[in-house]
Amino acid sequence: MVGVVAEVEAPAPAPAAPGRRWLRVLRLAVLACCALVLLVPAALIVVRLGGLDDGTDLALPVAGVPYVALLSVLVVFTTALLRARALAAVAVALTAVQLFWLVPRFVGDGGGVPTSAPRLRLATSNAYLGQVDPAALVRLAREERVDVLAVEESSPKLAEGLERAGMAGVLPYKVAGPHSDTALYSRLPLSAARVPDAPFSDDPTSAEVSVEGRTVRIVAVHTYYPLGDSRKWAAGFDAIRSDVAGRTRNAVVLGDFNATLDHTPMRRLLGTGLTDTHAELGRGFDGTWPADRPVLPPVLQIDHVLHGDALKAVTVAERTLPGTDHRAVVAELAVTG
Repeated sequence: MVGVVAEVEAPAPAPAAPGRRWLRVLRLAVLACCALVLLVPAALIVVRLGGLDDGTDLALPVAGVPYVALLSVLVVFTTALLRARALAAVAVALTAVQLFWLVPRFVGDGGGVPTSAPRLRLATSNAYLGQVDPAALVRLAREERVDVLAVEESSPKLAEGLERAGMAGVLPYKVAGPHSDTALYSRLPLSAARVPDAPFSDDPTSAEVSVEGRTVRIVAVHTYYPLGDSRKWAAGFDAIRSDVAGRTRNAVVLGDFNATLDHTPMRRLLGTGLTDTHAELGRGFDGTWPADRPVLPPVLQIDHVLHGDALKAVTVAERTLPGTDHRAVVAELAVTG
């Protein structure tokens, strides 16, 4: 008897459930979006490393470096969650570069300040074309016990308003050119002043004060804004560097720089021997602009107090004043050298 062996066919694989197909499509779509998002930090890293924002319109996106870094961190978690190892590795590398730049601004240097060192309290306020409330500015100077105040975008009308509000009784000494938009007010006598020749000039306004026998050079600056003219903005930094070159040790450079710590001209200025007070105290992300939006908080730190090696930061804070789109910055420095 011949046995008959029946050939049994293997069952066909079951078609993928529609839900699983959509999950795969969604995963691929999310990963594609992550890849596109990573092009932004990659481009900004190239711009920052190459200094390509110096005098170009690339200065505008560079202002967003801290926020792009946050986006990169989100991509790291997303790609890791989706187990896209190659893309996650790229995201980690890009994020690491950005955090290398940014994290030090969150961490103070930890250095102690000698209690015997005399203190110098400074403030800077962009007056928004002279529209800041003069009484509020005088009140700031009085309540914060300011020794030297730099006012950018001042005007003859504002100067008169400050006089009526009693500025002379708080900060009686003043340096300002007849056509300058930047003025220095001081509780201490000012000497060796130099003022710019024209409104919105890139030349800084400078003077010297004596703090318990130690000379401190104060330089008030207001650079042009890069959105208006990036070349003029960069030229303003050239003028500041020229003014402070070789004289940064006992200098304070403060004002509206229209630049963050990521911009190439600002980094080059810091490279002359200056330290940013906010970053020194671990507050490198305290926004100062815009301060006049009802919903949006200040997202960019473009107002700074920089100082040389003969000074050390003690405190720094921002104050909102009516009538201006910048927050005022108030800093206390110890004169240690």
